[in-house]
Amino acid sequence: MKPSVWISRITFSDGSVVEMDRSDVVIIVGPNNGGKSETLRAIAGKLADADRSSPVVRAISYQKEGSHEEVVSWLQSMTWATATILGEKFQLLGKFVERSHIEMWWKKERGMGSSLSGFFCTLLNAEERLGAANPPDNVAITIDGPKHPIHFLQWNDSVEKRISDYFERAFGTGIVVHRNAGKIVPILVGKAPQVQPGKDRQSIEYVRDLEKLPPVQTQGDGMRSFLGVLLFTAVGSEPILLIDEPEAFLHPPQARHLGDFLVNETGAERQLFVATHSGDVLRGALDSENHRVRVLRLRREGDVNIARELSNAQISQLWSDSLLRYSNILDGLFHERVILCESDSDCRFYSAITDAIFESGGDRRPDIMFTHCGGKQRLPLIIRSLRGLEVPISIVTDFDVLNAESPLMEIVEAAGGQWKDVKPDWKVVKKAIDDKKPELSTGEVRREIESALSTITGHVIPEATKKTIQDALRASSPWSTAKSVGIAFVPSGDASQAAKNLMNTLERLGIFVVPVGELEGFLRTESGHGPMWVANALKRNLRTDPELDDAKQFIRKIIR
Repeated sequence: MKPSVWISRITFSDGSVVEMDRSDVVIIVGPNNGGKSETLRAIAGKLADADRSSPVVRAISYQKEGSHEEVVSWLQSMTWATATILGEKFQLLGKFVERSHIEMWWKKERGMGSSLSGFFCTLLNAEERLGAANPPDNVAITIDGPKHPIHFLQWNDSVEKRISDYFERAFGTGIVVHRNAGKIVPILVGKAPQVQPGKDRQSIEYVRDLEKLPPVQTQGDGMRSFLGVLLFTAVGSEPILLIDEPEAFLHPPQARHLGDFLVNETGAERQLFVATHSGDVLRGALDSENHRVRVLRLRREGDVNIARELSNAQISQLWSDSLLRYSNILDGLFHERVILCESDSDCRFYSAITDAIFESGGDRRPDIMFTHCGGKQRLPLIIRSLRGLEVPISIVTDFDVLNAESPLMEIVEAAGGQWKDVKPDWKVVKKAIDDKKPELSTGEVRREIESALSTITGHVIPEATKKTIQDALRASSPWSTAKSVGIAFVPSGDASQAAKNLMNTLERLGIFVVPVGELEGFLRTESGHGPMWVANALKRNLRTDPELDDAKQFIRKIIR
């Protein structure tokens, strides 16, 4: 049997415990200073020495499979052995362990020792990834064994092709090993030249054509780092692989390809932990739709680190919605706080107002992400998913969310509230607005529509006519006025008090209803709607324009 080791449990500094399976692919996300990189260092460190201290991870538990005799056999099959004065020594890729120490370290209950644990767990950081692209010295395979991951490509064409194919998907060009470069074994960027008839890869003609390609170490850090991850992932034999910030130096499409590669290339016999700041790496991993993928979010409160997991069911639900799948919603996992809006226009305006507030005050702008989910109906799904990972969130929605029980009820419950606490006041407000006279009566709406249609001469209804009809239909309900006016449209008396109570209840849940009805109500002197209105509004001096004071007050209430 091939021996193996896997992490079965991680206990974080706040006491939260995450159970692990041996084939998990764990994507660790969270805001800056959340403890992502330190978690990887703690796993590697505590696997070697259980008493090694960590400010983020209190303890790890691991399981082993196999006997120490099987560990020796496994090392004999995959490493190169040399004789020393202490006996036989196994070495591979710069790691080594004395055979005489294996039984002692393997039978220990807590910590495997740094020399043995290195064969079962590797931590790959940015420096090692960049260095992996540098050409190693050529070695005698039967004597020295591989000293570098590139040696595996040098001796195995199929491994070289697999790496080249993934590299080409990311950069549009493959890689090829230069096997006849003398003392070193460089990787070249490009397509391997054709072997001429009657020649082979040892021929001078082939080598001359090959050497026209640039060495990868002369290329950008993105290529070098990407190749480093491919090399260690594809040729490594360690059952636990830890990769810190694999997205470093990569553009978003390449980071997404890398996330997909990491999941697909990591076999079920291997456990992978990836700490990332990149939503693209995360999306690439989720694109695989592999049930092994787990998303773990870390955040820091004072001196403790808190871990929460996004369940596979939540991941599947998010990924089944095409709009959400291709949005930036998941980038919220990397921020201290998320503010959910209905539309992109809302996000642009509120984000700009937030910048203006902190530019004026001189304070540090909080790590807030404004994002939207394409309307009110999708809000509950996003709220539940982000709250499941304890991402602090606020919800901003137009006043007409009060027009119907759904989706308001679903938003309230997703935010952690109970509809029974909201419904009484909501019903009072809803009825008070419903009872108000609409802008146009039924007869007036009919005449507006008939007049608009009477001007049509062609087979296609002009856009202007469609807008006239839509405006007339909206004017047939008092809620069209309520949306453009906001809370001021609520009648005085009991309804006004109920509206005040309702707003306070919703705000305690993090749900903020636009008091002026909709975005455009904050700046009524600007024309247009949606993107056009925002474009005009952002031309103002957001820091000093007094007409924007209400917008600033609203944002301060949300982000306080």
